[in-house]
Amino acid sequence: MRRFGPPDGSHAVRAQLFDAHIRAFLAASPNGLIINLGEGLETQRYRIDLPPDALWVSIDLPGSIEVRERFIQPDTQHWHIAKSAFDTSWFDDVPAGRLAFISAQGLLMYFRESELAELLHALAQRFPGSLLMFDYLNLALSQLSCSPWGWMVTSSYRTPPMPWGIDRAALQPTLSRWIGQPVEVHNVTYRHPRGPWQWLAPTLENWAPHLANKLPGICWLQFPPCPITSPATAA
Repeated sequence: MRRFGPPDGSHAVRAQLFDAHIRAFLAASPNGLIINLGEGLETQRYRIDLPPDALWVSIDLPGSIEVRERFIQPDTQHWHIAKSAFDTSWFDDVPAGRLAFISAQGLLMYFRESELAELLHALAQRFPGSLLMFDYLNLALSQLSCSPWGWMVTSSYRTPPMPWGIDRAALQPTLSRWIGQPVEVHNVTYRHPRGPWQWLAPTLENWAPHLANKLPGICWLQFPPCPITSPATAA
């Protein structure tokens, strides 16, 4: 029987971590923008109480927004923009002059480094001082997913190719180069509520950083408050 494999609790842990960081952002910036790139059918908006002056913007491909709106309708505080995250014309569709929390869950690993460099540079220009949070795949798993034999989760399910992978130690220099200014990258530790990862992830963080460097992860950064105009560089 074809199947995707057993449920992966890491997705729930990831959602909880993003929720916590968005709540903290809104507490500090109650009139802020939440910009969710590639949101799909994510129901995060129902878990977050927006302050009256905050705005939640879901950005996804037209086909994805069409499916989303079969189940989740936009309203005055929750907007849908039917465009690719990489089509930066959506920058003109959101209010200017407000701090943003830009969320990219399960998105960036599916694109090439040159595309990501251009996007992050453009985001830093358009949203100075704002926050970006995303999850990333390590280099080894990225290479496996793009290999001829692929990343087989089960005997019948092969993951889509994920061209962008990065090890943790490379995040800060890589993202700084893309953005055009030095940025500080903050790693967020997956903290599973049960099972071996409940203790294994923190143990690796504290006692085996060379191994933790090779794990997939989540990170966040703050864009520089003053953007520059130099072009992004992917290599």
